[in-house]
Amino acid sequence: MGGLVKDLQSKEELDKVVSSHVDEPVILHFWATWCDASKQMDQVFSHLSTDFPHTHFFRVEAEEQPELSEAYAVSAVPFFVFFKDGKVVDTLEGANPSSLANKVAKVAGPINPGESAAPASLGMAAGPTVLETVKDLAKENGSSQKKSISEFGDSLNKRLEQLVNSHPVMLFMKGNPEQPKCGFSQKVVDILKGEGVEFGSFDILSDNEVREGLKKFSNWPTFPQLYCKGELLGGCDIAVAMHESGELKEVFSDHGVLTNGSKETEPGKGGISVSTGLSTSLNSRIASIINSSPVMLFMKGKPEEPKCGFSSKVVEILRQENMSFGSFNILEDDEVRQGLKVYSNWSSYPQLYIKGELIGGSDILLEMQKSGELKSVLIEKEVFPKETLEERLKKLVSSSPTMLFMKGTPDAPRCGFGSKVVNALQEEGVNFGSFDILSDEEARQGLKTFSNWPTFPQLYHNGELIGGCDIILEMKNSGELKSTLSE
Repeated sequence: MGGLVKDLQSKEELDKVVSSHVDEPVILHFWATWCDASKQMDQVFSHLSTDFPHTHFFRVEAEEQPELSEAYAVSAVPFFVFFKDGKVVDTLEGANPSSLANKVAKVAGPINPGESAAPASLGMAAGPTVLETVKDLAKENGSSQKKSISEFGDSLNKRLEQLVNSHPVMLFMKGNPEQPKCGFSQKVVDILKGEGVEFGSFDILSDNEVREGLKKFSNWPTFPQLYCKGELLGGCDIAVAMHESGELKEVFSDHGVLTNGSKETEPGKGGISVSTGLSTSLNSRIASIINSSPVMLFMKGKPEEPKCGFSSKVVEILRQENMSFGSFNILEDDEVRQGLKVYSNWSSYPQLYIKGELIGGSDILLEMQKSGELKSVLIEKEVFPKETLEERLKKLVSSSPTMLFMKGTPDAPRCGFGSKVVNALQEEGVNFGSFDILSDEEARQGLKTFSNWPTFPQLYHNGELIGGCDIILEMKNSGELKSTLSE
C-alpha cells in the first residue's frame, strides 16, 4: 500500500490530525488484512489521494485499532469516514469505487476550478483493472454485508456456533482471563468479574481459523467480542458503556444469567399464575396493557429505537411478518417491568403476547418464524397482516369505476388543474369518485410510484390510469373522454 496515504496508530493521533487540519478534509479508510475487497479499495483510495492533494488520506487497520473502530461504529470493512471542518460529515461502507469517488469529491471539491471531480477522475487515475477487480469483489462478497455462512464451510460454521453457544456468556479475546494480551480484552474481563458473572473464553490468538472466521460470522471486525446466550453484545467500548449504565446487569438478569449473590429461580413456562401475588390494581393494569393491542410487545426501548439486540430482533420479525403491533417500553416503568415477570411467570424481556396470550421471547419467536409456526398462530388467532400500501392504493383506485385523485374535493378544488378536470367530467355527465391527496401524505407519495405518474390530478377508469389534466382536456376536446369512460 503506497501513494499519499498515511497509517494512523491511535485515536490521539487522529484527534491531532483532525484538529490541525480544520480547514482541510480528512478521510479515513478502515481495512483488514483478511478482506481482499478492502485491500483493492485501498488502491482506489491511494489513487484518489493523488488526485486530491489538498485532502488528507489515512488508513486504519480495523482489528489492530479497536478503539478507533468502535469510536466510529465500524462493523464491516472496507469502511470510510469523511471529516470536514473538524467534524464527521459522511461515511461509506462497502467496496463501491464510484460512491467513494463521489463522496471524496463532495468533501474535497473539484480537482480544478470548474471541473466535476468524481468517477471520471477515479477512472483515469485508477484504471480499468483496479475498478473491475473491486467491482467483481463487491459482487462476489457484498463486502459491506455479512457473508453467507456457507462460505466458511459447514464444519467451521458449526464450530463457531458451538463456541459462541458453549457458555451463556462467552468472550472471544486476545489471551485468557488470567493473562489478557491486550488492554481492551483486559477491560472486558475486569467488567465481567465486576458483574460477578461466570463466563467462558476463547483465545483467538491460538486459532487463526476461528479468529478470521468469527469476524465474518459476527460481521464484527475487531476483538474482544462478547456474547450472551449466542447473541453478540459488542466489543470493549459497548461493554464498558453497558456496564456503566447498568444495562449489562439487566441483560444478564433478563436472560437468566446468574451473577454472584443471585438466586436461581425456576424458569417460567409462559403460563399465567393462578395467584400472582400482585396487587389488584397492578394486576388489572398489566392485563389492560397486554390486551390493548391484538399483538403486544413488551420491550426495551421503542420499535424505532430498540435498546437491546433481543428487542430489536423481535421488532424485525414482526415487521417481516407485516404485522401491526403495540409496544410498551419496560425501561420507563419499573413497576410494570418487575410486575410482568411475576404475572407471566417469565423472567426475561422482550415478551410478546398475541390476543392476551404469552408467546415468548426473541429465541422462541425466531424459531417459530423459521418453522412457519408463527404465521400459523397468527392465522389461528385471526390476527392478520396489516394492509400494504400497494394493496390500499389498489382498493382506492378501484373504489369507483371512474376515480379522480386530486387536491381538495370536487366541491372545493385546491388547485386549478384539479378544478379543470372536475369541470370536464361534470360537463360530460360522468359520475366519478374522488380522493383528496392533501389529506393523506402516504397515499399521495405512494400513488406517484404506483402509477409511475409524478403529478396530480390523476384520473383512473376501471383501475387503469387515464392521465392528468392535459390528457383529460385533450380527450374531452376530441370527443374521446365520454366514450372512454363509458366502456
